[in-house]
Amino acid sequence: MIDVRQQISNVRRTLGHRALEAGEARVSTISQVYDTDIDDLWEVVTSPDRIARWFLPVSGELKEGGHYQLEGNAGGTVTRCDKPHGYAATWEYGKEVSWIEVRLTPEAGGTRFELEHVAHVKDEWWTQFGPTATGLGWDSGLYGLARHLDDPAARRPGPEELMAWVGSDEGKLFYRLAADAWKDVAIADGEDPVAAAAQADRGYAAYTGG
Repeated sequence: MIDVRQQISNVRRTLGHRALEAGEARVSTISQVYDTDIDDLWEVVTSPDRIARWFLPVSGELKEGGHYQLEGNAGGTVTRCDKPHGYAATWEYGKEVSWIEVRLTPEAGGTRFELEHVAHVKDEWWTQFGPTATGLGWDSGLYGLARHLDDPAARRPGPEELMAWVGSDEGKLFYRLAADAWKDVAIADGEDPVAAAAQADRGYAAYTGG
């Protein structure tokens, strides 16, 4: 069993900015050290069978230049593959295109999984949700990864089970703590504390329905 308070504490989150040809983009980075070696973690984050056990079912060609599609979520193109150190890909959802990069680094007897998400975020969307708009989803992913590595044979909960968990006391606590963690990161990045708290509250409500 994974303690949600400890899980939130184990995650490192940062915000930044990057100048691109299309204008300034926001950069969200989230990472956690897992108790496994880099070769195993590489398999966990690149094998379709194992990805489906902690994140979402995925189809396509998971190789450089290949196209992938996550079931009910984003798809894109793998733009770089550097086994076992990481990969980069486009992250295409609806009509929006952003970019992700996964980096794996041996650390503290385990391996750090780090994901960087670079996106042009509309001002009105950021004003409403701040970093929780994507940050809570990535926090969920890292939690799923922790659960998978804790029990690799366990199957990923189905949609109904996941919804039940989100509405449970444990699920609500997880999203509340994650939203507050992103609030603190936003404040450290220069956001007004009152605005950051409101963004966190709206992000929490969007994910939990409350």
